[in-house]
Amino acid sequence: MDGGGEGDIDLRSFATRLRRMTAEFNRIAHEFANEQSLHTTDVQALIKIFDAPTPITPGRLREELNLTSGAVTACLDRLERAGHIRRVRDAHDRRVVHLHYRDAAKELAAAFFRPLAGSTDNVLRRFSPDELRTVAAFLDAMNEELGTLRSAPGPG
Repeated sequence: MDGGGEGDIDLRSFATRLRRMTAEFNRIAHEFANEQSLHTTDVQALIKIFDAPTPITPGRLREELNLTSGAVTACLDRLERAGHIRRVRDAHDRRVVHLHYRDAAKELAAAFFRPLAGSTDNVLRRFSPDELRTVAAFLDAMNEELGTLRSAPGPG
């Protein structure tokens, strides 16, 4: 297969499809950042805070985004000033800070991203539950591999 045809399923065609989708997601994230007067890193931080199963700490966020402590502090200061997050000290260990996405900010983001959610829902309806399980398994495996690459030492 040459990877160029619409029906081809090979490494090159998958890479092209993933790049196109990533570029579109990045475009939408940039639009949200511009609308909210935020940096794109701020939006990445909001996503990490939102997606965390439990409140995340600034240190964990720094690791997830591969930023310096100073850069994370500046990012969190911007997000807090803009009303997107709040920092809450742990009740048992006051040295520990947890980051919480404010409900009003979640509603604002939900309103902005509603068209994307609608488009996603439209696409989901085109596939059977078995097909969606396969797509989900592929995405999970890709994220696992990307996480492995992130934690691996760089070239050199």
